[in-house]
Amino acid sequence: MSTFTKPSMQKSSRDDAEQLNRAFKGLGCDAAAVVNILALRNASQRDSIQQEYETLFSDDLKKQLAHELHGHLKKAVLLWMKSPIERDVTTLRQALTGPIFDVKAATEIICTRTSSQIRQIKQVYTPTFGTRLEFDIGCHTSDDHKKLLLAFIAITRYDGPEIDSLLVEDDAKAINKIGLKKSGMDESTFIQIFTERSSAHLIALASVYHKMFGKELRKTIKREASGNFKYALLTILQYAVDPTKHYARVLRKATKGLGTDDSTLIRILVTRAEIDLQKIEEEFLKKYKRPLPEVVHSETSGHYRAFLLSLLGSKY
Repeated sequence: MSTFTKPSMQKSSRDDAEQLNRAFKGLGCDAAAVVNILALRNASQRDSIQQEYETLFSDDLKKQLAHELHGHLKKAVLLWMKSPIERDVTTLRQALTGPIFDVKAATEIICTRTSSQIRQIKQVYTPTFGTRLEFDIGCHTSDDHKKLLLAFIAITRYDGPEIDSLLVEDDAKAINKIGLKKSGMDESTFIQIFTERSSAHLIALASVYHKMFGKELRKTIKREASGNFKYALLTILQYAVDPTKHYARVLRKATKGLGTDDSTLIRILVTRAEIDLQKIEEEFLKKYKRPLPEVVHSETSGHYRAFLLSLLGSKY
């Protein structure tokens, strides 16, 4: 369920484009006006505004926003103005080849997308950046983490609800054998299961594994795997079992302790705002006993705060 709600008095895309142009005039940008318009428009409306802006002013709205805005607000608004596939492609490229490798962003995007979505990402990635996604993953990741990511984007997984109960039991037994070995972890078994099986299969696997051996699959992964490889396995499993719990957990980690992981905060709120952010909010409150808007308010400031709170449907 989305947190997104249309404003009670919807202006035309032309009116919005003209108001945005006025916000760019003079000394400094009227960031409040930008937030009040764009944060309250859905994807279709944002596309129409961009088209009207180019028609009226012979200029690219996203380029103008990039010029006028700054800091975290700029990053959040520009990501909001992109399509879901464009967001994934841009974030992946920045995560893999930017000054600092953002393992969380790269892993999360790859390991939570369907085979169809990954196919679209790869189709856009190459013409946009002049290189294949596989190449960037190969150059900027390593070891079993690299093997898992490359396998995940290469394999076409079944996304339906049906499962093979015998295969689920076989996978549970194979994982249990890994824990019984004294020679170390068999990474290839985990890579095969977690990159080839459907979400429905992994949900059943977690349940069957617990019934057969009295152990939680998540805890087994934490015990047997390490580093970025462990993070990828947990991301695949947790997202398959419950996406809202997964994102609530990610948001909690991004906002607790000293400092805020603004890149993660922006990525989750922007990409889930028109999908299931309300459910994520509910799960966050249930699990951590604090309203997500309250947390965002305490961790951010200024127009950046106002923009994120608008995505949350809050005037906190």
